[in-house]
Amino acid sequence: MADQSPDPFNSNDHRLTDLFRILEITRNLAINSDLQSLLKQIENAVTEIFQCERATVFVHDKKTNELFSFVNQRQECVRIAATQGIAGFCFQNGTVCTVEDAYNDTRFNKIIDQKTGFRTSNILACPLYGVQQHCLGVLEVINKASGTFDQWDRILIKTFAAQCGMAIHRQFLTEQTIEKQRIKRDLDLARKIQIGLLPKSPPEAPGFDIFGWSQAAEETGGDFFDFLNLKNGQFLACIADVAGHGIGSAIIAAECSALLRSAFTLAPEIPDSLKHINKLLCENIPENYFITAFVCSLNANTSTLYFISAGHGPVLLFRSQKNQVEHLPIHELPLGIFTDTSYRRQESIHLDSGDILAAFTDGFYEWENPRNLSFGIENIAKTIIENKNLAAKEIIAAVYQALLNHCQHTVQTDDITAVVIKKIK
Repeated sequence: MADQSPDPFNSNDHRLTDLFRILEITRNLAINSDLQSLLKQIENAVTEIFQCERATVFVHDKKTNELFSFVNQRQECVRIAATQGIAGFCFQNGTVCTVEDAYNDTRFNKIIDQKTGFRTSNILACPLYGVQQHCLGVLEVINKASGTFDQWDRILIKTFAAQCGMAIHRQFLTEQTIEKQRIKRDLDLARKIQIGLLPKSPPEAPGFDIFGWSQAAEETGGDFFDFLNLKNGQFLACIADVAGHGIGSAIIAAECSALLRSAFTLAPEIPDSLKHINKLLCENIPENYFITAFVCSLNANTSTLYFISAGHGPVLLFRSQKNQVEHLPIHELPLGIFTDTSYRRQESIHLDSGDILAAFTDGFYEWENPRNLSFGIENIAKTIIENKNLAAKEIIAAVYQALLNHCQHTVQTDDITAVVIKKIK
């Protein structure tokens, strides 16, 4: 006996028209540049093709594991768990679902009808796939005007869903690219601002060669250095390292730099200024942040350097007469931890001709090579001795080159900063 079931591709009915209509809509989807208007365009087209009361595109939100959509012409967002309702079942199982009587189907979620005042009778739902068969959401068609959804409707929705899924996936990629470009522009601007906060040139101190340099591990970093002219021929030098790196540390570094400049302009004594700066930082920065800092003031006339190390070190002092490197002590806790830290343990040293004070952040000596061996303080000291006759800028360049030779192209994971003060007369 011959099969009496209808041929789904019978050219005597409206099916060919449906396919041409899908082709036309697919062309329009290709030129849409906004995700929400794209979803609305899909919903309106499906409502027309299937001659149904409503069509809804549910998109999966990975962060909340929910399916969401805007309801028809109203700016009202419907969200359901990705495991609820017919849409959730379709999304989880990746299959086309046909429901003839929604309220007699235990999978049906009545909450949306209750919220919107809509009455759902029958449902046809189809998963939306992007590239590599990744499910992006569900296309749900509700309340067919004449009868229930048939075999042709199932074929038609799978055809249309394939086009819609790719269009949505393309739009996701476009929006992600735009967002990445925006973030990159913002970070590039932040980097320019941060670089602009660093000294444009070293201070002029008769008898001394001074230089500072910094390189962030990311677009922005938590290291900084600064020079500030004080009264009576003295100047201030500082190198600091905010815990961590990236944009959060960069913001705190900028705040700390501003506090240093304002505090030392008003009160040039290191103990008083650091105590005031520490109190303000403790009151204003998050608890998981702190700043190590080495701060010194140099009297070029007497070649006397006064300094305090707030958790920063070791700071190296090359003595020309002994041809050896000493480690300066760490006096106090880093800034931003306890408000009652005194920062009173200031010391002084005299710099003779050829002496070199070199301060580095831990990104230098902790950078590891492929064998997980860090560069280390001793390698820095050795490089300084080997290049003691060079200018301050060239000494930093020599240490950096030795660091690169040691690391053998491993990725920089922390900010690196250096300040060198060399007595030349």
